[in-house]
Amino acid sequence: MTAQDFSGRRIWVTGASSGIGRATALELARRGGTVIASARSHEALDALVREGPAGRLAALALDVTNRQATQQTASLIEQRFGGIDIAFFNAGTCEYVDVKRFDSALVERVIRTNLLSLIYGIEAVLPLLRRSAHPHLVGMSSTVAYGGLPRAEAYGTSKAAIYYLLQSLRLDLAPEQIPVSIVCPGFVRTPLTDANDFPMPFRIEVEDAARRIADGIAAQKQEIHFPKRFSIPFKLLAMLPGFLYNRLAGQLVRSS
Repeated sequence: MTAQDFSGRRIWVTGASSGIGRATALELARRGGTVIASARSHEALDALVREGPAGRLAALALDVTNRQATQQTASLIEQRFGGIDIAFFNAGTCEYVDVKRFDSALVERVIRTNLLSLIYGIEAVLPLLRRSAHPHLVGMSSTVAYGGLPRAEAYGTSKAAIYYLLQSLRLDLAPEQIPVSIVCPGFVRTPLTDANDFPMPFRIEVEDAARRIADGIAAQKQEIHFPKRFSIPFKLLAMLPGFLYNRLAGQLVRSS
């Protein structure tokens, strides 16, 4: 499979109604994959199918925070398409914490949508990946997983947990030859980041992000992080002694 070709691959993408998930579903379909797109919005999924190449996109509405519904959707994909080769668990949300009014319910919402939904997806899809000739598990983390940032206590916790989870799964699934990729984007122009009230250095367009993700999946990269001019310096920043990291990271994201 070349960087441009996903022919014959059955690909499940969650969080496909908008943002990175939507753009990546389109990109993978245009490269020849059979993409099953899931999200809660029937209308958004129908619009996605209409925009994509004929016969390459199918829509299955799903609330990813519902464990039983996730299992049922995976079973339905198996019935309709014969299995899954690539699972890209991308669904997510972001809410920022006001530490003066710390709200555990906010943290719980973010953890449920970002982390638990991915765990439910992995549980549902692993039996199908084990029956695929070319399996690949892909999950959406973030560059924020590299180190703590202001107001990101909920979002960053979920993404750091995803990063660790997928790293561990990579080790456990290696004997079964199931590759695991972690996607760690920086700032991407999406409806979520449009709501941010702080500067977003090196923010890229969602179509660019989708191309980078598709290329990384095709190459089976263990970590797909971008844009490099942001992700690499942030990785290095996270390796600094704590007092230096705190001083610099505390200034990295400021409320306007």
